[in-house]
Amino acid sequence: QAAVTKPSSLLAIMGDTIRITCSGISSWSYAGWHQQKVPGTAPATLIYEDNNRPSGIPLRFSGSASGTTATLTI
Repeated sequence: QAAVTKPSSLLAIMGDTIRITCSGISSWSYAGWHQQKVPGTAPATLIYEDNNRPSGIPLRFSGSASGTTATLTI
């Protein structure tokens, strides 16, 4: 089963790089990252197919995958 690794709390300032990882994904499938700003509303796709960014998503969001681990970098 896939598991997301992130800090329990995070303080970042402009210019900092943040990485969130998801380990245990299938090496033959794609990873996607989504952002839900308000509970109960539809999440927005930030990254699809490992490293593709939909139109309108800022360049500061990027994705990568290696083996069974996917990473979202902000």
